[in-house]
Amino acid sequence: MARILITSAIPYINGIKHLGNLVGSQLPADLYARYVRARGHEVMFICATDEHGTPAELAAAKAGMPVEEFCADMHKIQSEIAQGFRLSFDHFGRSSSQRNHRLTQHFAGKLAENGFIEEVTEKQVFSIDDNRFLPDRYITGTCPNCGYEAARGDQCENCTKQLDPTDLINPRSTISGSTNLEVRETKHLYLKQKALKGEIEAWIDSKTDWPVLTTSIARKWLHDGEGLQDRGITRDLYWGVPVKKGDEPWPGMEGKVFYVWFDAPIEYIACTAEWADARGLGDEAWQRWWRTDKGAADVRYVQFMGKDNVPFHTLSFPATIMGSREPWKLVDYIKSFNYLNYDGGQFSTSQGRGIFMDQALSILPADYWRWWLLSHAPESSDSEFTWDNFQQSVNKDLADVLGNFVSRITKFCAAKFGPAVPAGGQYDDRARALIEELENRIRAYEDHMEAMDVRKAAAELRGIWVAGNEYLQASAPWTVFKTDPEAAAAITRLSLNLIRLYAVLSEPFIPDAAANMLAGMQTANRQWPGDVAGALEALPAGHAFTVPEVLFRKISDEERAEWETRFAGVRG
Repeated sequence: MARILITSAIPYINGIKHLGNLVGSQLPADLYARYVRARGHEVMFICATDEHGTPAELAAAKAGMPVEEFCADMHKIQSEIAQGFRLSFDHFGRSSSQRNHRLTQHFAGKLAENGFIEEVTEKQVFSIDDNRFLPDRYITGTCPNCGYEAARGDQCENCTKQLDPTDLINPRSTISGSTNLEVRETKHLYLKQKALKGEIEAWIDSKTDWPVLTTSIARKWLHDGEGLQDRGITRDLYWGVPVKKGDEPWPGMEGKVFYVWFDAPIEYIACTAEWADARGLGDEAWQRWWRTDKGAADVRYVQFMGKDNVPFHTLSFPATIMGSREPWKLVDYIKSFNYLNYDGGQFSTSQGRGIFMDQALSILPADYWRWWLLSHAPESSDSEFTWDNFQQSVNKDLADVLGNFVSRITKFCAAKFGPAVPAGGQYDDRARALIEELENRIRAYEDHMEAMDVRKAAAELRGIWVAGNEYLQASAPWTVFKTDPEAAAAITRLSLNLIRLYAVLSEPFIPDAAANMLAGMQTANRQWPGDVAGALEALPAGHAFTVPEVLFRKISDEERAEWETRFAGVRG
């Protein structure tokens, strides 16, 4: 039994996430967590809300709420939506927790002790009327490139040009609308990443099994242009982790907070500590996952994220860990994803484009979405959600193949043999050929799941379903029953056992349907199939069952057309 630590990139707090966010991190992480649990491994699956930074303050101001209250409400909403999608986190924490405050301050103190923190004087925009420095996103004005009048101080959303606040024409505070601004000097702390470049590069070079997407992004940041740069880790903001050296004040940094990119990944560790606290466990319970001197040396740590998060997780967070010179666990494998696009364009939280997680659950249960998203995961390239493709995938894969198989055989058995697994008959050549095919397919499925090849695993699982469907169709027990009831009984017994087998194999992808299949078969046997022939004897003759409700209903053309229209505009 292995010990496997799994973290999903933590979703930002400023709103409900869209399906592109879901498939880029949390959902494939859940798939893998469910699979390795099913194989008997000890798993710690961690996620949280990322709550600090300018966008959180802006979202709270737009909602007319104090930022602390806004974040608490949004955490509750995101937690409920995660449960709705059956994301099986061991703990869903908050980066605003006191655990994360203390750990962030601890790491900053250790980095300073080891000479990896530098104070830098820089110029920033100060609002006289607001009596505060304005972060980039708190300043709007006219873009000097395209003339867009609502460009932000970091980037113009209209032409996408990267900007500095001082580039804007007629800049104004987004807090008060004041144009009474001036440029002032302020001091900030910088993490001296350049000093750690050699260590980081050697570490990345050692990860020969990582996806090309992950390593190519990391190396681009290491070498392109001026290469890896020192990076500011503090901001003049109210909302965030106060700047301290461990428990001690940091002279000259009064009133400042750590930059959100610095504290957010530390929440992975803090969240595990929150998990221990919630269960009344001591520090050793979470340290055995994170401290190599406390038992974490034998932990396999896997991260899941979209490609936009790769630089922080391959460079900046490892720099924090390495620079502390403490025995913290570094990630062993990073599974990164490209983007999921929406119907000819991009998903966008800021612009409200696409289907958001709460809307998806209001239309159809989680399994429909889980199956489509995972079977179309954007691994080797970007992929695209279209309503037509979604309808076809649900109707063919879930309704016609898996759902139809379960419905046909349970209804047939109940009608001809009664509500129990029938006795009699021996497996014929067709049954033995099916067992051999399943043996090969299940081992291939395991290989894909171990390698985190999500789309290949989904394709193999569908092939496993198809094999059973084709067996049932070719064997035709409804016809055989007329002349040889015992042979029909053998076909039926094997097919009913296939339902339990399908439930076990399918649970990482479609957990609700898997639970319904097991409930229908009146079994709690979730044993993974080592020997397929043996697995197909798990439900003996006489074992009672009930005919499950329809596992998956088809999506009609009228529904598809209505959803296409409803979600064509911008989310309000």
